[in-house]
Amino acid sequence: MSQNNKELKLAVLIDADNVPYSNVKGMMEEITKFGTPTTKRIYADWTKPNANGWKGVLLEHAITPIQQYSYTTGKNSSDSALIIDAMDLLYSGKLDGFCIVSSDSDFTKLAIRLRESGMKVIGIGEKKTPSAFIVACDRFIYIEVLEGAKQKKKPKPSPSDAKIDSKKVVEKPVIKPLNKIDLDTIELIEATIEDIEDDDGWAFLGDVGNLIVKKKPEFDPRNYGFSKLTPMLKSLTDILEIDERESDKKGIKHVYVRLRFN
Repeated sequence: MSQNNKELKLAVLIDADNVPYSNVKGMMEEITKFGTPTTKRIYADWTKPNANGWKGVLLEHAITPIQQYSYTTGKNSSDSALIIDAMDLLYSGKLDGFCIVSSDSDFTKLAIRLRESGMKVIGIGEKKTPSAFIVACDRFIYIEVLEGAKQKKKPKPSPSDAKIDSKKVVEKPVIKPLNKIDLDTIELIEATIEDIEDDDGWAFLGDVGNLIVKKKPEFDPRNYGFSKLTPMLKSLTDILEIDERESDKKGIKHVYVRLRFN
């Protein structure tokens, strides 16, 4: 992530009706990778019992709750309130981008409109999010891969193992991959490398990752069970070559990748 991205001023707008509250900490930490959340608002009918889960985390993360009564049965009234606020914030001229947290395709037009105005738009939602909203964003992150998502259960240690286990380094829980590296994913990676390769076929890994996300906003190595792009591509050694080159900065290597031709 470039330094410029970290300095972006972002408005975080959360649709409480269409995302779970269980991993709000992971969501907020993810957003800070893209910029500074200067405005944080969450929309719901707080008189309803199903909104209670959010109430306990709002103060901890300084998120402002916006009350929106449900005037009509079966309609999500929070959508219109969020959209109106987004446009007001856009015209304030104090922001560089928006993070819309929802799994609802109703925000597709909003994302398109914000990008037309030069805003960076980051979407966060569940795997079930319709593709129309996903592709309308510059970047889309699935909630299931963030910290706080449902983890694989590990067996509890027996009493006899307690002393041994207490001395072990605690490992982070493993998140089950959402996707397999299928043919479409491989073709996307190959085509992207070919788009930016030099005369010898090498492409800088950072440029490869950025271009893949432009082509497919929801692309994320974590979706496939990898923490970063480098280990993901290293797992594809049957079709790719990896070259780690020394940089001007000590201890930092630049990673290049090219297709392995038979």
